[in-house]
Amino acid sequence: MNFRTTLPLCLILLQAALVSCSGPSGHDYPYRPVPFTSVQVTDPFWGQRLKASREVTIPLAFSKCEETGRYRNFEEAALQMHSDKNLGFVVRGLPFDDTDVYKTIEGASYLLQTYPDPKLEAYIDSVLVIVAAAQEPDGYIYTARTRNPEHPHRWSGAERWVQIEDSHELYDLGHLIEGAVAHYRATGKRNFLDIAIKYADCVCREIGPGEGQQVRVPGHQIAEMALAKLYTVTGDRKYLDEAKFFIDMRGHGEKGMDAYRQSDVPVLEQTEAVGHAVRAEYMYSGIADIAALTGEKEYIDVIDRIWENMVGKKIYLTGGVGARREGEAFGDAYELPNLTSYCETCAAIGNVYTNWRMFLLHGSSKYYDVLERTLYNGVLSGVSLDGGTFFYPNPLESDGRHQRQDWFGCACCPSNIARFIPSVAGYVYAVRGDDLYVNLYMANRMSDKLKSGGVALTMDTDYPWKGDVAITVDQAPAKGFTLRLRIPGWVRNEVLPSDLYSYADGLQPGYKVLVNGTEVQAGLEEGYFCISRKWKAGDRVELVMDMPARTVKAHPAVKDDEGRLAIEKGPIVYCAEWPDNPGVQVREAVLGPAPQLSVRHDAEKLYGIDEISVGDGALTLIPYYAWNHRGAGDMAVWLKTE
Repeated sequence: MNFRTTLPLCLILLQAALVSCSGPSGHDYPYRPVPFTSVQVTDPFWGQRLKASREVTIPLAFSKCEETGRYRNFEEAALQMHSDKNLGFVVRGLPFDDTDVYKTIEGASYLLQTYPDPKLEAYIDSVLVIVAAAQEPDGYIYTARTRNPEHPHRWSGAERWVQIEDSHELYDLGHLIEGAVAHYRATGKRNFLDIAIKYADCVCREIGPGEGQQVRVPGHQIAEMALAKLYTVTGDRKYLDEAKFFIDMRGHGEKGMDAYRQSDVPVLEQTEAVGHAVRAEYMYSGIADIAALTGEKEYIDVIDRIWENMVGKKIYLTGGVGARREGEAFGDAYELPNLTSYCETCAAIGNVYTNWRMFLLHGSSKYYDVLERTLYNGVLSGVSLDGGTFFYPNPLESDGRHQRQDWFGCACCPSNIARFIPSVAGYVYAVRGDDLYVNLYMANRMSDKLKSGGVALTMDTDYPWKGDVAITVDQAPAKGFTLRLRIPGWVRNEVLPSDLYSYADGLQPGYKVLVNGTEVQAGLEEGYFCISRKWKAGDRVELVMDMPARTVKAHPAVKDDEGRLAIEKGPIVYCAEWPDNPGVQVREAVLGPAPQLSVRHDAEKLYGIDEISVGDGALTLIPYYAWNHRGAGDMAVWLKTE
């Protein structure tokens, strides 16, 4: 598509001058993430994904916003606001349709940092004119009401906030803030950020514990984590306080108290992951934000409890979460069916958000072990390799009836993918003092600041197919710094940081680290190999990790995986799919108790993959993220042993 839209003349005239402003430094986490603006991805694996996002997913998402009336909703809201009579607009669709606009702008903003595109930037600005025109003078912006205040969306209630559990008013706020912060960080412009601040200020004035305020709790969480993010950008404590208020009030008598909304008991009393998985992960991200940004022990304790429960009893091998189609929800402990698993793409993205924040709170590599597994499997499976079709659920087994779609009426998953994939550069590094954490391995160039001064690195690798990583120091503080290399759980014989899954083959892969060609020794600290020295430009660090194909078994309590094995290599989970196994019913295929596995790289197949063969070729497996690209048919991750 061309990045252009037809705007009414009256709206074009409303466009304000764009103001670039560095803004305050704000406040940050105990372990500060190196922002996406400081990392340029040059990786072939992720480069293909970013190219697909830039050339297909983002343009498709913007075109869907046009085709499905997302922009028209804002235009109608602006017209109604400036009319002294009811114009009779019929409010159709879903009350959170506005978020598809916000999320797509967010993803496009991440891309602008690495791939400057004046035409795309101008298109975003033109859309923001429409958005700004629909904002009421006091900051409120929710087109499901303002298009026709006398007859708003049926989920919205007669007045602001009164039906907040269903209305998604604050869900819309959350995605508005998330998109605005990304746009501000990528471009330096305030045109989107000011819209978000104005709405956030409206919410902070009208909802809270004070006199004249309403006590309300968001139905669908995300405002909590978004307001915390707005606090880190602006330094204004009221946003963090509002996020904390929403967490504190959940489960204290609001309408809709139930496990589905994680409101059956007060948050600080919760002990396990329950209910709608996307809502849950967004709330857990918000709790982790508050824990990290305030240091309050009760929030640290509750998010630690919930995380332990989820990773120990309720997460799929792919990092997907949400076992039940009914309620798109977590199941009971060890309830992890494969054919009927839900594993919504949005929930996998939420799982990345939660584990990222858990790292920013605690600084342990175990959270990145979960994040990486989810990223390469549960998230990437949600979008096709060409970026143009999508999964909503991501089952671990299929009888051929589950296929990718080019869009959905409820478009939360495709638009979430549109915003997430371009953000991947922001997950690679983190800083604490003069410690630089290397958390993900992908070719990139990075430049940031440590406590003692500037630092710049170049990373080269063919990860995730090979376990060899080379890091060249391009700039370092004269004082030196500590480089902390994450040693993934998969090379330390740990599938996840729990006993939910374990390797079944008895292999003992190893790793070594070399500095300027000489092997160095160090014990691991929270899963990190630490090298402290005075670095100079040109120093080279090599991490060499064994990456054999492995077999995995599940905890005996996972009845759906009893008598079955799964296969993975490095961070990639594999599956057997019908096109690679003619004449074989893959859902009934038998691996045997100790299958012999061989690996072959195919640079042409499915954009380049490592393919795994069992025995003498009796069964062939491909990465799980790459299934359902060659037509409908059977697929299975967990395979019988006898």
